[in-house]
Amino acid sequence: MPDEMQQRAGVTVLVCDPAGPTVATEQDALDLIGAAFAGAQVVAVPANRLDERFFSLGTRFAGDVMQKFVNYRLRLAIVGDISTHLDGSSALRALVHESNQAGHIWFVPDLDALDARLRAMS
Repeated sequence: MPDEMQQRAGVTVLVCDPAGPTVATEQDALDLIGAAFAGAQVVAVPANRLDERFFSLGTRFAGDVMQKFVNYRLRLAIVGDISTHLDGSSALRALVHESNQAGHIWFVPDLDALDARLRAMS
């Protein structure tokens, strides 16, 4: 399935293909943001599409990507199981916890959980 716009819980979401290209640079993130400008309010990126550096906070890649989405006022949902990354980093666990408390960046296990978050917002 290619990346596609979907209506989920009354919100337009760019749902990214799990088999799509890796988000490995800030430009890759900007490309997703550009695709979302066709009407999406949320970009749902499968966790497996994120370069491993995203989960190693010392690289600052996660912060750079997340800041781009905040700057463009788009929500970013990281979708999938990241438990192996969380097991190895208390800083990442703290980031995920804090992000999930706010409204711009969410880490969710699946699209059903994203739908529940979206319904709770409305």
